[in-house]
Amino acid sequence: MRVRRGAWVATAVALSLLLGACSGSEAPEDGPPTSARTGDVPTDEPSATTSDTPVPPVADPDHAVDPPGAREGRLWSADILVQWDQPLADALVEKIDRLKGVAHTERIGLGQVSLENRVLTVAAVDPGAYRHFTRADVADFQEGWDRVAGGEMSTTQAVSERLSDDDGFVRLGSDDDAPTLHVGALTPQIPTIDMVVNRAWADDIGMGEDNGLLISTDGVTPATIRKPLQRLVGKGASVQMLDVASRLGLDPDARLTAIPTDSTLGSVVGTYRYRVVDGRVEPDAAWVAANIRTETVPILGSVTCHKDLFPQLRAALLEVQQQGLAKEVHPSEYAGCYYPRFIADTTSLSNHAFGLALDLNVPGNQRGTVGEMDRAIVGIFKRWGFAWGGDWRYTDPMHFELAEVKKVG
Repeated sequence: MRVRRGAWVATAVALSLLLGACSGSEAPEDGPPTSARTGDVPTDEPSATTSDTPVPPVADPDHAVDPPGAREGRLWSADILVQWDQPLADALVEKIDRLKGVAHTERIGLGQVSLENRVLTVAAVDPGAYRHFTRADVADFQEGWDRVAGGEMSTTQAVSERLSDDDGFVRLGSDDDAPTLHVGALTPQIPTIDMVVNRAWADDIGMGEDNGLLISTDGVTPATIRKPLQRLVGKGASVQMLDVASRLGLDPDARLTAIPTDSTLGSVVGTYRYRVVDGRVEPDAAWVAANIRTETVPILGSVTCHKDLFPQLRAALLEVQQQGLAKEVHPSEYAGCYYPRFIADTTSLSNHAFGLALDLNVPGNQRGTVGEMDRAIVGIFKRWGFAWGGDWRYTDPMHFELAEVKKVG
């Protein structure tokens, strides 16, 4: 479901990002929280009651929850984040709550969305409870939490500048029916979380509503409870020490999990578990064995990609040949398909980590340029279900990635 109401304008500044041939760096964000829009705020609610008490704006009634009101109670340190590929059982949460060293917990939903060749984590939360795990100025930024409750998104300025359109909307996925959310607040986020929405969005985004748990250890060093916590949650869960992640980007001792919410990507990737080894992504060997293949395709020859990419890649390249355009694709300038690593200088996975993207004619199609890619070739790849990086806000014209699974033959 897409929701677009009014002509809202988000602050936007061009931002450079690269990944190897198609990657880049992103400056860290640690500024104060702020509203993402300027001028009047169009909503479906009056701006004030008859007693002049402000009424929180409701941008999207279909995805609104009760406004949280003013913050009450103490703040908690966000020390550990656990993610499963299924909802948490009440009995398990009770055991975690009783674990020595656990001071407070909060259930959240977690999912990963692929946006312009980077995989970002979305948290679906109860705004009134989740805010207690954020830093003080963010927790007390009432307008931001009211906007999340009213159906908008909170994210960092860097994410908004890179991904939101001119009206301040971000489309969460490549599917035609992917939900489109308005950015209502620009705030620093808890480590490893990129975007925050309320729980009413979870189903439309295709993410779990209770498959994540935030844990505060208060005065206890988080690492001291890693082993007993890991024994409780099992090997299938990702357990990240967020104090380490805040310094290094990711917990190097964690077994991490990505569960793409996009129906196309999710159906192909499934649950992607990996570790970070010397800054590199090391996927589970079982996932690689089940999904990655080296095969021969027209024009390029032998390539290594996700097995489900090959039918559409072959079909696209065969049509390029049939249209007499093969000379416009240069095999010597092909920069790979399956490449398990992060976007340079970030901890965001690329679609290359899944083997679902490829880079063509690299020298003449650098990031941030119009590029030299033949537009007839672009059209062929699009017909066969690929998205083209040349269409992005910050262009990447060498890059093609799977956007839609199509039946071939």
